[in-house]
Amino acid sequence: METVVFEQLLMELRALLGKERVTQNDTVLEQHSRDESYHEPVLPDVVVFPKTTEEVSEIMKLATKYRTPVVPFGMGSSLEGNAIPIHGGISLDFTLMNEILEIREKDFLVKVQPGVTRKQLNRALKPYGLFFPVDPGADATIGGMVATGASGTTTVKYGTMREQVRDLEVVLADGSIIHTGSSAAKSSSGYHLNGLFVGSEGTLGCFTEITLRVYGIPEHILAARAVFDTVKDAVNAVLDVRQAGIPVARIEFVDELALKEINRYKGTDYAEKPTIFFEFHGNRAGLDEDRLLTEEIVNDHGCREFVYETDQDKRNQLWEARHHVAYAFSHNYRNRKLMVTDVCLPISELADAILFARDEVLASGLPGGIVGHVGDGNYHINLMVDVNDPEEIAKANRLNSKIVEYAIAREGTCTGEHGVGIGKKKFQELEHGAALEIMKKLKEVLDPNGILNPGKIF
Repeated sequence: METVVFEQLLMELRALLGKERVTQNDTVLEQHSRDESYHEPVLPDVVVFPKTTEEVSEIMKLATKYRTPVVPFGMGSSLEGNAIPIHGGISLDFTLMNEILEIREKDFLVKVQPGVTRKQLNRALKPYGLFFPVDPGADATIGGMVATGASGTTTVKYGTMREQVRDLEVVLADGSIIHTGSSAAKSSSGYHLNGLFVGSEGTLGCFTEITLRVYGIPEHILAARAVFDTVKDAVNAVLDVRQAGIPVARIEFVDELALKEINRYKGTDYAEKPTIFFEFHGNRAGLDEDRLLTEEIVNDHGCREFVYETDQDKRNQLWEARHHVAYAFSHNYRNRKLMVTDVCLPISELADAILFARDEVLASGLPGGIVGHVGDGNYHINLMVDVNDPEEIAKANRLNSKIVEYAIAREGTCTGEHGVGIGKKKFQELEHGAALEIMKKLKEVLDPNGILNPGKIF
């Protein structure tokens, strides 16, 4: 953008929001140039902080007028460069739009602004005996979680963000404001716009209000850890647990490479064997039955050790090996950057996929380990890469390409929950084929000037 034109845009933004909410401070620009991924940072030209839907609408009208890119920004916890402003322009920071607007406990619904974080929401819901189950690990904003179609450890029971969104208030590229759904539990009316906008990564519009499903806090929670000799034994045990109809809330996998790093980081002595972590939600009698049946099933698959806990502190301790994997790798390899892959396959293909991925990690020579939400076929490689070494970056990208191509060849997807962003663009045609052209046409209709998070997904 020409300097004179950009200065005019700045003047109008400051007239709209005030000088304090329109900034070119070097530190703030740098904070909005990156996310938690290994992708190269790019500075925005300006960062703005709206407080209302109307302000977002006016910002989009100005962006359209001056043909300026707009990139929504939450907490910056995304993992595929989703919020990096690769073409500069406006970084639209939603942290000041962080109000919980309405809790409708009898309808099991909550309405929030996009800057509300996951933990903030659950603190507000707790007095009502409710909670929001989607847990991507990071304390991400709800807006960011909707934008990337996030999920996490509880997907096997509660579903992804796509299943939680009832309605979105969206500001489109031209500043117009729409709603994509309703508060009803179901609808057969019209196209499913919620499904279109969830996972769109800020390329179709900016979310300003979000209505979500919430759930009753479980009466009791039980956690368990099962250790196996082989990956196939572990994954096949999970398959049988699912087929038995046991209502598991979390089923998480940690491989021996990751457990080795956990032991090194924490000074623990966990068996460095493929391990499955379970969590069950329900009443005490039901949990006892679920635990006994699960133990019987895993023992049929050669389980070496089965440990369970109901006390909260002991449950947390039991789960530490899963929760601390990323911290362990980052701590043990301080001079490297964590790259996290993200593929999802039909669960029947998962064991072979994990074995393939482990062989590729070992062949690469890069430090890494595998974890996964095995209850829904999603796994990740935590790979430590020297971002200043082009050869290592190339190795990491080749490994990522191999596991993505493996997943897609078996009717899987290149990303189960992190989104496309920058890193997965190159796989879109392979995965979607002719449907990718339909997506591009939808983008052109809703964003004809290409100003909404340009360079992402396509």
